[in-house]
Amino acid sequence: MTHPRTSPATPGADTADEPLTDPGAGPGPRSVAGTAADVTPPPGTATAGAPEPPSGSAPLATATPGELRDHLTARLDEPARGWLRRALDEAAAHPGTHGPISAWELRIAEAGRRCGPAHADAARVLILHAARADADALARVYYQGTGAERRAVLYALPHLVPGPEGLPLVEDALRNNDTRLLTAAVGPYAARHLDAHAWRHAVLKCLFTGVPVDAVADLDRRAHGDTELSRMLTDYGAERTAAGRAVPADLHRVLTLTDPPATPFAPAADHG
Repeated sequence: MTHPRTSPATPGADTADEPLTDPGAGPGPRSVAGTAADVTPPPGTATAGAPEPPSGSAPLATATPGELRDHLTARLDEPARGWLRRALDEAAAHPGTHGPISAWELRIAEAGRRCGPAHADAARVLILHAARADADALARVYYQGTGAERRAVLYALPHLVPGPEGLPLVEDALRNNDTRLLTAAVGPYAARHLDAHAWRHAVLKCLFTGVPVDAVADLDRRAHGDTELSRMLTDYGAERTAAGRAVPADLHRVLTLTDPPATPFAPAADHG
């Protein structure tokens, strides 16, 4: 977010800021991962662009502020740690909205340059926490921000907005094909607040775009016994099979959750 905009930014435009992930991290604070593994989306969609998170990593959407700060403290160099410390102090001292754009919003825009692309998501989430951003402030950052800044807002939603006021941001993210934004959108906030119809279509959107269903928070509980989701998955699998295309393995997994006795589709060669 380099300056206020009156229209939404193009999703995924900020391709330089990758989600937080730290493969090969040694002993220390619990690792934090921004997204699930690399995916190969259909033509015309943005690539996920992130390596598989390390074993035992904490999703960015569920990591506590303390875990995020420990993670960054252990991995940032001294200049970046100093910048983040000052940014968090500034946000805590001047929370909410002040003027056309708050000082902490400018720090969110700087995070990729100051902390590096690998750690920018976590830094932005921490700044939003420190600023105690409410639904209105989060909406402004989201709609005026880059793809990376929008991701941070989505990751911060479950911590900062207890009610459904942030749903328009999740719904907006689900309308695009940026797989990194979709991964952030189907986290705990969506699991808590999306109605059944919208949540089912979010799961289908993950299958369409190649976002691993591991990214879908609370999948087991929400999919259990969902006969309508089972029907939608069955129809999608039948369409793929009829076209001679492979049925995603994740479809079988979710279908089993909706209807454990369901018969899997026969595998088909993918003809593109």
